[in-house]
Amino acid sequence: MRNKEGEDAELEFPADIKKTKQREEIFRILRCAGEPLSAVDIYNRLLREREPETVNFAISTVYRALTVFEEKGYVVKSSLSGSDMAYFEWRLGQHRHYAVCLKCHKLIPLKHCPFEHAPIDAAEDFTVTGHKLELYGYCRECGN
Repeated sequence: MRNKEGEDAELEFPADIKKTKQREEIFRILRCAGEPLSAVDIYNRLLREREPETVNFAISTVYRALTVFEEKGYVVKSSLSGSDMAYFEWRLGQHRHYAVCLKCHKLIPLKHCPFEHAPIDAAEDFTVTGHKLELYGYCRECGN
């Protein structure tokens, strides 16, 4: 989908967030990543894309931007079981689940939500508003 300037509309920076150069770069990295990233991952990608001396902000700026994006509902924050590391993913309209490699910690997205069409039995006094599912095992490269 393209906007009137011919740019991808889905890559437009959210209008309800104050736009800064740093936030725009963080936004771009998250939107193009295709996988959840930690704040450190985002910062390291910035350093790899540019000369380190031209990155004119600290990792704390990444954390602050992620907090703003999360508060506005644009970013999903999650953490893996047994880990203190938070991961961030741009909300693309549907939620995703992952298989997590126990050796290399690679996140492999599942193609479909196992609960997508399954009826959920819940008590009458409980409304399901969301869920989270992580599968653990070993990726093809790590084996067992």
